[in-house]
Amino acid sequence: MTEGETGFYNEEHTWQSDSNNGKSGPFSSGRPAPKCPECGSQQAWRDGLRQNRNGTTVQRWLCKTCGTRYSASGLSHSERSELLRRIQTKSFYSVTTLPSTRQVCVSQTKAMINLAEVESRTQEKAAGATTTQASEPSISKSKIIEFAWWMKKEGYAETTITRRARILATMTRRGAILLDPESVKETIAKQQTWNLKTKEIAVEAYACFLKKVDGKWNPPIYKPARKLPFIPTEQEIDSLIAGSNRKTAAFLQLLKETGMRCGEAWMLKLTDLNPDNRLVKVTPEKGSDPRALKISNKLVAMLNALPQTQPEVFKGSMRHFARSFRRQRAKVAHKLQNQRILKITFHTLRHWKATMEYAVTKDILHVMKLLGHRSIQNTLLYTQLVNFEGDAFHSATAKSVEEAQKLVEAGFEYVCDFNEVKLFRKRK
Repeated sequence: MTEGETGFYNEEHTWQSDSNNGKSGPFSSGRPAPKCPECGSQQAWRDGLRQNRNGTTVQRWLCKTCGTRYSASGLSHSERSELLRRIQTKSFYSVTTLPSTRQVCVSQTKAMINLAEVESRTQEKAAGATTTQASEPSISKSKIIEFAWWMKKEGYAETTITRRARILATMTRRGAILLDPESVKETIAKQQTWNLKTKEIAVEAYACFLKKVDGKWNPPIYKPARKLPFIPTEQEIDSLIAGSNRKTAAFLQLLKETGMRCGEAWMLKLTDLNPDNRLVKVTPEKGSDPRALKISNKLVAMLNALPQTQPEVFKGSMRHFARSFRRQRAKVAHKLQNQRILKITFHTLRHWKATMEYAVTKDILHVMKLLGHRSIQNTLLYTQLVNFEGDAFHSATAKSVEEAQKLVEAGFEYVCDFNEVKLFRKRK
């Protein structure tokens, strides 16, 4: 792609020029997408076109690995680092030292005047700053890293370590001083966008941090009100699954049929699947019991359709996968004009499975075993909060063993025999 040339990247990642009648440029047919400047991956989606100031159009990309959006002609990570170093050390004194991929719209004289003003303001700010304030960000960062490693040595789960380290880093960016409990309490109280549950998690994270540094404080009390879980209809869940991509659809179907936690499903390995017996072994988290659960032929086919190049069934970053799921969920909700779909989360399917199983069997111990709970009190939260009286059902009949087997696999329950026909039903 030459300077001033316009065009786009076609489906084969080939540069389609507006001025050369379709002749390919540097990215010839069959070559992968340009490397991500953050992680170096070449697995990326096209993410629209970007119009530069000089009138040229470049392809935008969305990295599948790390979620970074970038342009094919943007600065690389090393170039950005070099530019940042020059700005911080003020080592450039003419426009010729700027990267050639950026346009300079001011004269050298004007640039020198602006640079002098920046230097003057920086010196004035530095004169009034204390050494503690200047070093506080670096101290907090090192403390968070030490805290994460301490939790690792103490045996905390990876998800717990990541969540607590991230929330401490967020509070630090918003003005909290980790070694000052009153500063942390004030920062948590000022977060208007956080709900009570998030503030409670922040208090737990900082209490764990103080345990590591042998600190003490009087923690604030945040008690979120217990709410009834949102239970979508099966039709809404199926619509969301049908509108998702292959990987997301298989993940949601797995949660729907088994009631796993999303972390348990994400850790699933190919060796945990038994397609012949239609069984899946669950590696528990959060102190649950291990279990083997039955799955449908439909789910087996969906899992087999996924790439099997690695030991894990679902590879990649769970955080970026969840972000992709939210985008797909918003598209389905907008397409169907059903805002209830926006309330469906990964854990919602666990609520749904527990309540449906209890509605069918009325066996609390069966539901407890299905979910892997060790305390029946935890199971009661999933089953006794929803009243199923008056719900509508789908009905079906079977005249042979094969027809009855298919209905059972589809989630229907047997009701009775009538005129030599077996009647089945399934809640809508």
